[in-house]
Amino acid sequence: MNDTILIADQWQPGANGHVLPVINPAYGTILSTIAQADEQDIDAAVQAAKTAFPAWSTISGRERATILRRASEIFRDRYLTETARLLTQENGKPLNDSIKECTYAADVIAFYAEESRRITGTHFAGDLGATHSFVLKEPVGVVAAIVPWNFPVDLLAWKLGPGLAAGCTFVIKPSEEAPLATLKFVQAFLDAGLPTGVLNVVTGDGKTGAALVQHPDVQKIAFTGSVGVGAWIAEQAGRAMKRTTLELGGSAPFIVWRDADLDAAVAQSARRAFSHTGQICISVNRILVHESLFDAFVEKFAALTSRLRVTPDGLREPNADMGPMMNAQSVNKVDHHVQDAVQHGASVLMGGDRLHGAEYADNGYFYAPTVLVNLNQDMLVMREETFGPVAPIVKFNTLAEAIAIANSTPYGLAAYLYANDVNVIYQATRGLKFGGIGVNVNDITDIRGPFGGTKMSGIGRELGEVGLDSYLETKHIRLAYRTATL
Repeated sequence: MNDTILIADQWQPGANGHVLPVINPAYGTILSTIAQADEQDIDAAVQAAKTAFPAWSTISGRERATILRRASEIFRDRYLTETARLLTQENGKPLNDSIKECTYAADVIAFYAEESRRITGTHFAGDLGATHSFVLKEPVGVVAAIVPWNFPVDLLAWKLGPGLAAGCTFVIKPSEEAPLATLKFVQAFLDAGLPTGVLNVVTGDGKTGAALVQHPDVQKIAFTGSVGVGAWIAEQAGRAMKRTTLELGGSAPFIVWRDADLDAAVAQSARRAFSHTGQICISVNRILVHESLFDAFVEKFAALTSRLRVTPDGLREPNADMGPMMNAQSVNKVDHHVQDAVQHGASVLMGGDRLHGAEYADNGYFYAPTVLVNLNQDMLVMREETFGPVAPIVKFNTLAEAIAIANSTPYGLAAYLYANDVNVIYQATRGLKFGGIGVNVNDITDIRGPFGGTKMSGIGRELGEVGLDSYLETKHIRLAYRTATL
């Protein structure tokens, strides 16, 4: 499968003929290959998007809505099942989780299909003299969309939905580790009749993404990924004054107050800690439990964790709780964080090591769901993003203490609070320095609400009206007129 570069509606191999392997993380085997795009491919893709921009940006919102709605429907009807299966094979999540991701991606496109008809400006009478002002919203231009491996379909939809609705054109750079589902998703837009050149794809490694970011005709970069790469993109974009939306890492706290529904808090924190093997930017990284509930919480949480099913094959066991991690580097990082915690005094209640045995392939990337207690702020699991199936559980006494621990990292993407006292909820949500806070719910995402982080977790917001605005420039027109003499 080397024809993975899309330029002006034509799937093709790379100009240099080089390819990269796509690895199945459950077995460590080659699933497929993709083209390694070079600067010639990237320039051709950007020029195709640039050429398509004038026509796409000026058609009516109704026409864009029709195409986006059709793309969502085609994806559901023709490609969703196949895409979900590819997603499970290339990034390891159980099939039912892959189906959920693909379904939500279709929902996002359908939502922004309607929003494309609601892009409006404003006007007002001038303060001085016979003038009137008009404020227009116009699409930014060519967008580079760079997506990660953990939610490659969903997080591409978060970019394409508002960007296409706004009238932008795109060059997409999928993750080299999980590109196959992304390519299938793109095909639905082509089938829906999207004009030639509006969507283009360049596959490849980090060098491909870097060249795309630095291309002078790219006007905006929409990126989801690591803090290090995001910081580099921000620097490059700043030099060229390009627009950016950067959704980076997180270290989400899950605070359990003394009046919380204990069973709900246990179940929901475990789901958010271990879903997709903890490889989600809004995964629970630290569970902070009030001292009055601590022992009961830990007992219930450890018992639940012991029942989790880690599948070596998410296609055969679609309802499993976890699959493999993405690669050897991910497993090594998790193990390093766990061993660091143990060396500094932490206790391992569950897990704490790689998964081996006849059930798991020797070349697969598996780590046991892990529960840690007796922690302190000097441990890596309390300061950094582990991005794996590790749940550190910490005891606190006062709400101020919990808020201080929660805020004690450079990240600020998501936080969770389980409590019923409205005063506690108000004080905690005002004090927590995060872009999104879930109160008695373990997911902060809603298509209509903004998603993004503070501090090192990124710049800008996706989803909702704010997500649409990030693909629009604001133009002010001030008109002087003469009063007619009647």
